[in-house]
Amino acid sequence: MRRLVVAGAALLIAAAVAMAPVPVAAAPPVDCPNTGLKTQKLRLETASGTHHYTLEIAATEAQQECGLMFRKVMARKRGMVFPMNPPRRATFWMENTVLPLDLIFVGPDDRVLSIAANAKPFSRDILDAGGLTSAVIELNAGEAARIGLKAGDRMWR
Repeated sequence: MRRLVVAGAALLIAAAVAMAPVPVAAAPPVDCPNTGLKTQKLRLETASGTHHYTLEIAATEAQQECGLMFRKVMARKRGMVFPMNPPRRATFWMENTVLPLDLIFVGPDDRVLSIAANAKPFSRDILDAGGLTSAVIELNAGEAARIGLKAGDRMWR
């Protein structure tokens, strides 16, 4: 009898998981200006060497609100920067963001303050910089680990 109850419970759990809603990004707002942005070059210096990227600049409040939401692909060595002038405490989340990302929080001294590695798509978890931030850089998930990026490393724009 006990095996039957356990098996029945397992089937109920499996059915519940199968029927659980899968996160789906909402359609982007018509005025979401998250493509065709100006770009800038970025150089990150780590113990493994110097690494170059091309970043789209989310300069306006509307551009920063949209960020990389709804994008399904991003080329390697590409990303987005969110300049913060004046510097402030930054928090991000991944709602409506399809791509897993590394978020690199940069302090006013142009050094990496902290890294939110492999941020989970569609998550509402708050990712906090942990201090005063002058820019946030989003790269493809795993990129920070691939180049050995860590707090204190230098960024050049």
